[in-house]
Amino acid sequence: MSISPTALEALQSLVIGFAFAGLLASAFELFTEKRADFRLLQAGGLTAVASVPVVIFSAPFLILRNTVNGRRIEGRPFVFVMLASMIASAWSVASGRVVLDLLLLVGGA
Repeated sequence: MSISPTALEALQSLVIGFAFAGLLASAFELFTEKRADFRLLQAGGLTAVASVPVVIFSAPFLILRNTVNGRRIEGRPFVFVMLASMIASAWSVASGRVVLDLLLLVGGA
């Protein structure tokens, strides 16, 4: 059984997207001592503008963290968890593709 190059590239994008999202959210929390969240965009002013890249690239991690907490604490339906996971996965593929493209650009390949 072999995997097609297109499927392998999509899988790489998915994994890199989730890994980078978790790394970015954790680094943000380490350096700012604030929890990374979508509410960063509501701060207004320069803070909101500066947090746009953080929120965009850490969104898959934030979506899944909020979804798991919502399921555990509020008892949200399983269908909601599945839909949120699908959205986070699609977002992860897109952001992972951007990260991989930037790495190839910087690496000169």
